[in-house]
Amino acid sequence: MVRIAAIFDIDGVIRDVSQSYRKALADTVEHFTTELLDESWRPSQADIDALKAEGIWNNDWEGSQELICRAWEKNGGDRAALKLEFEAIVAFFQSRYRGNGDLPEQWDGYINNEPLLVRPDYFADLTHAGIAWGFFSGATRGSVSFVLERRLRLDRPIVHAMEDGPEKPDPTGLLSVLAQLEALYQTTFDAVVYSGDTTGDMETLRQARQRDRDRQWKAVGIIPPHLWSAPEREAEFRALLSDRGADIVVRQVTDLTPMRVREVFLS
Repeated sequence: MVRIAAIFDIDGVIRDVSQSYRKALADTVEHFTTELLDESWRPSQADIDALKAEGIWNNDWEGSQELICRAWEKNGGDRAALKLEFEAIVAFFQSRYRGNGDLPEQWDGYINNEPLLVRPDYFADLTHAGIAWGFFSGATRGSVSFVLERRLRLDRPIVHAMEDGPEKPDPTGLLSVLAQLEALYQTTFDAVVYSGDTTGDMETLRQARQRDRDRQWKAVGIIPPHLWSAPEREAEFRALLSDRGADIVVRQVTDLTPMRVREVFLS
């Protein structure tokens, strides 16, 4: 039997971040453009989708900064002359996303507005089917722990978060999670499936495949929840993920059942 490891992105896959990370990003851009320009600008979900589609803006702090710079340039400003402190962007973003307090139990920001897209029994089913699992996310370790351990009650899940190494589409984190799973189970996995909701995730898988050609790699595209109520945009995004390397695209991660995981390696 083929030994399979399933590795997951978190934002837009395990939790809905349309009213948390994305809202904090929009707030941040609106706040800083209000200070810099005669009129503020608040990016829409479609604007954020377009930025993410470029495949290099996995970090929402950097994405916020980029959209602020583009708004400045659109109004005739010179990016090189723009005095914008990245630390101030991060601090404002975090004040909206995490809110007040240093400890997770004190956080009162948008992080509390993230509907879960899976239940703990989803991972129990994978384990029962002999499929190992872990997570590679660009979110901070605190945010990742909040959803995986505090909310989903997963016991010491294997995770590579923002602080642990290079950001996507560099595949180092994906390969690190795989190595940790192989050490835990004391086996070599023949096949790896990585599920994500951005073109950057698809590129990450492509680069991992180039680095490690001794096993099968499959990319699964996930439709983020904010597109579920917009059929035309959902169809466009599905086509985009396929074009950028997704072997299959599913609407949500729970559609990727243990049977479907095994089927993807037969296609």
